Amino acid sequence: MRVDVDPEAVGRREFYALLNSVVVPRPIAWVSSLSADGVLNLAPHSFFTVSCVQPPMVQFTSVGRKDSLNNVEATREFVVNFAAEPLYEQVNASGTNFPPEISEFEAIGVTTEPSATVAVPRVAESPVAIECTLHATIGLGDCTVVIGHVRHLAIDAAVMDGDHPDIHRLRPLARLGKDEWTTLGEVREIPRIRYSQWPGHFTPPGS
Repeated sequence: MRVDVDPEAVGRREFYALLNSVVVPRPIAWVSSLSADGVLNLAPHSFFTVSCVQPPMVQFTSVGRKDSLNNVEATREFVVNFAAEPLYEQVNASGTNFPPEISEFEAIGVTTEPSATVAVPRVAESPVAIECTLHATIGLGDCTVVIGHVRHLAIDAAVMDGDHPDIHRLRPLARLGKDEWTTLGEVREIPRIRYSQWPGHFTPPGS
């Protein structure tokens, strides 16, 4: 038995909460941006993913019109800072609806670090920074998808294991439904099966 939900019947807020509870876990783009007046902004956006491999692009969605969106449209630059577990309180606090003239960097007590390719600074405490220039924005209903062309990737050497970041050192945060967050938890590894090797290590249920 299932519970059937019609988005038109329950309304925006209720369906948004339901959708957020089933599209989980969601990685967090901790976006730093700079206003046209030079005010630094820092905000978490949990609708975030890679949008293209070559050229490398990432995207986040602004639900409604937020300072991040206004700033990116004005300066055409932003940085996605990695939201790590030790920064849990700061990431959450940066989601407070501060007025545009207040910098979240100062309000929540995180440190700026110069970026390599854009004027927008990074969060020094974050282990990874993805420096972007604006590729495009796409309006979808009451939201705007912001697509950034990745110009530089800066990774703290302390989280590296050889040529790649170690997920246990990165300690990512992710969003769930309601006011819920999650951390890394159990990590499993399983190789993808090529058709030429089918069924490989796959065991059908009931076998």
